[in-house]
Amino acid sequence: MNEHGIQRVQKNYLCFPQLNSSCKKPAHPHTEAMLVYVLLSSISLITVVLNVLVIISISHFRQLHSPTNLLILSLAVSDLLVGLLLMPVEIIYIEACWFLGDILCTTYYLVDYVITSASVANMVLISVDRYIAICEPLHYPTKVTKRRVQNCVCFCWIWSAIFRIFLLYDHLEKPGSSNSCLGECVVIINYAAGVADLVFTFIIPILCIIVLYLRVFVVALSQARAMRSRVAASTTRRSGATTVKKTEMKAARTLGLVILVFLFCFCPYYYPALAGKDTSIDASSAAFEIWLAHFNSCLNPVIYAFFYPWFRKSIQLILTLQILKPGSCDANVL
Repeated sequence: MNEHGIQRVQKNYLCFPQLNSSCKKPAHPHTEAMLVYVLLSSISLITVVLNVLVIISISHFRQLHSPTNLLILSLAVSDLLVGLLLMPVEIIYIEACWFLGDILCTTYYLVDYVITSASVANMVLISVDRYIAICEPLHYPTKVTKRRVQNCVCFCWIWSAIFRIFLLYDHLEKPGSSNSCLGECVVIINYAAGVADLVFTFIIPILCIIVLYLRVFVVALSQARAMRSRVAASTTRRSGATTVKKTEMKAARTLGLVILVFLFCFCPYYYPALAGKDTSIDASSAAFEIWLAHFNSCLNPVIYAFFYPWFRKSIQLILTLQILKPGSCDANVL
């Protein structure tokens, strides 16, 4: 093959063959690419299905129209958007260049950040709700009302949007400034912005969740000990102690699961900021860190909804199409 033919073949591997400043097309072995497509598409589909079931359940059945479930509904909406909007875009560009332009590239990341921040904020609100419900049960009806919860949810979404616009201001002002070649969609967050992101969307939320759940756990243990001390008969005492032990272990597992899953999903993404480096995000590379953070949206409905018996009853009514019958919204699912 002559030199002209070699150059023509080389250009076929470019995103824009007619431009020398074009990026090279992503190249992965066919089998590996297909396995990644199937895996990530399955995660996206499961994320959408699980969160749609949560949204339908809480929206349809009147018994579930409570402040606590309103928070779970907001979490499910943010997680649904991750599976419906963010994951498919990343799947498409695993083996393709970015052809949507710099403005849409920056907009995509802005939407990504807003949704992810709102999801984390909803997790904190759920922790606060559970803290008040268990530690201050007498004040719960007056402190936690539907109107206040709605205001808190709206504030979380608005704050997430404002905060992310501030972090990405340079990229919004100059879209594509982080791209090294045409056909690339990269956003590089400098160290200062990365630290702010780390503090406000990782460290503070996880500290709030840990402190609140530890307080809940301590109160639950004290209540369990109080119940155990009231048991008079020795046989009943042994039975009561067994029940208390099971309750304590279940609370400990749930607490550990919530914290470990959050840390497991977000620590790799925030590692550059923790290590004092800039954070580089590339839509066309489907970075493991991004997908792991988004995978938290698939696990959230499992953690926050599958532990509730009403969700299993709701799923049964939804899948058997019982919700299409008149008056099904008043069905007993609690």
